[in-house]
Amino acid sequence: MFVSLAVVTVVMSVLLLISAGAKSLRTRHITEQMSTLGVPQRMMPFLIGAQIAGAAGTTAGLWWGPLGIAAAIGLTLYFAGAVAFHLRVGDHKGASPAAVLTMASVALIVLRAATL
Repeated sequence: MFVSLAVVTVVMSVLLLISAGAKSLRTRHITEQMSTLGVPQRMMPFLIGAQIAGAAGTTAGLWWGPLGIAAAIGLTLYFAGAVAFHLRVGDHKGASPAAVLTMASVALIVLRAATL
């Protein structure tokens, strides 16, 4: 079970860091998407920081379980919020990836709790 946890953690951390990097570049696509969702530009550093902290916390959580669980709970809330923001503006296509990442975050909680 720990191997499954490690694989999901690594994949999730890589995706989080890629997403944080894209947000930090403030590409036209990201800027337009955030504008459509109603996310103010001043929130971008917080979103970037949350993704980096989530990647670091879940990775460190491989060695210290409670931290991994706390980080995965934070990611679950982050991505559930992303789903809500997408659905609020009728962006069902954009809500799907966020929903998958929400489920992956829940899987991290379950896997880490099962391997304590």
